[in-house]
Amino acid sequence: MLKHLNRLWLKGLRQAGKIQRRQTGKLLRSILSKPAKTTSAKKKTDAAKPSPASAPAVRPKAGAASSGTAASKKPRPLPGQWLSAYTVSKDTTRRRISYRLYWPSSAGKAGKAGSRSAQRVPLVLMLHGCAQDAQEFADGTRMNALAEQKGWAVLYPQQSQRINAHRCWRWFDAASQRGDGDAAAVIAALEKILQTYPIDRSRIYAAGISAGAGMAQIVALLRPDLIAAIGLHSGPVFGGCRSVIGAYRVMQHGALGSVRAIQRIALARPDFPPMPALLISGRDDDIVRQINQMQLLNQMRLLNRHSELQPRPPDVRLFGRISKAQPNKNRMDTQDFVAGKKTMLRAITIDRLGHAWSGGDSRLPFNSAGPDASKLMLAFFAGHRRDANAPLNATEDVSAQD
Repeated sequence: MLKHLNRLWLKGLRQAGKIQRRQTGKLLRSILSKPAKTTSAKKKTDAAKPSPASAPAVRPKAGAASSGTAASKKPRPLPGQWLSAYTVSKDTTRRRISYRLYWPSSAGKAGKAGSRSAQRVPLVLMLHGCAQDAQEFADGTRMNALAEQKGWAVLYPQQSQRINAHRCWRWFDAASQRGDGDAAAVIAALEKILQTYPIDRSRIYAAGISAGAGMAQIVALLRPDLIAAIGLHSGPVFGGCRSVIGAYRVMQHGALGSVRAIQRIALARPDFPPMPALLISGRDDDIVRQINQMQLLNQMRLLNRHSELQPRPPDVRLFGRISKAQPNKNRMDTQDFVAGKKTMLRAITIDRLGHAWSGGDSRLPFNSAGPDASKLMLAFFAGHRRDANAPLNATEDVSAQD
């Protein structure tokens, strides 16, 4: 009898293992799948190069993100400069990282360090998602056009395919959380720009989507002396994993140790300066689920001394057109937390938005119509500057535990 029960138990374990492997395989394939190619000859001729504006790379749900349904014309060239360069990280890996920089026309010609203009320019660090490069991320978010209007510069570090075949930033990697690996490479690109161009050091901001959002948060935690505020679109919560499988678990279910991960930083660094944060997520995002935004909000409340923050009444705005297929308008829910008159935290949830950049160029795959996330981020960033008394050389191990 006991042997029979043991056989049944082992058989059940094997069946459960097979089911788990199938589910993991489906998730992996959905994350690493490439966007479908357009078949229309007109689209092939006229449309911009297909590129995802979200990470990980997945096909958006119908109605969530356009795959190029309308013929598109090439946008007019912007008057600023679109520069390419590379640098080498300062950690033991001595990694080469390439980057693109948009330099606004209002700041004059971007020359070498010796020919700087007197004008100091705000800078946005933009980190792409998986299956993207700097050009595709810039095209999808249209951040350069907005930066040109405001006279801001935008820096796009680019993950190497030699490091990750799908260009994913390894936000879950212990080396990155120590300040090495991908984090060291991104920080090296940022420091290179600061050495070369007249950047306003009190107005440097970090933003990204999905894996890029995860890396943007790590860079801000490592270098709060440089980053004045962050914008995380569809981002995974920090902490709780050190492996690829752990990363998928966090994306789907959040992290059990998310509060402890931030408490560790807050306790180790009582002088950690305020870190304003804008969090944007889609209600239909089934890749990085909404529990991540909830936990990110709790993390940033703790990091910004939650006892000093006061919640504002939620703001609900409706957008979109009404049709037979969609009888109700979409909603954008905004929750603010303020310190005095300053909004320190803002969490935005958008209806019918999957894992895609809201308000991006909907002629490109993996961008969604809706409230313009790029405009929302720049408006939020404009209200924050880094205090001159912020700690210097703040790089410190922020490793999470799996």
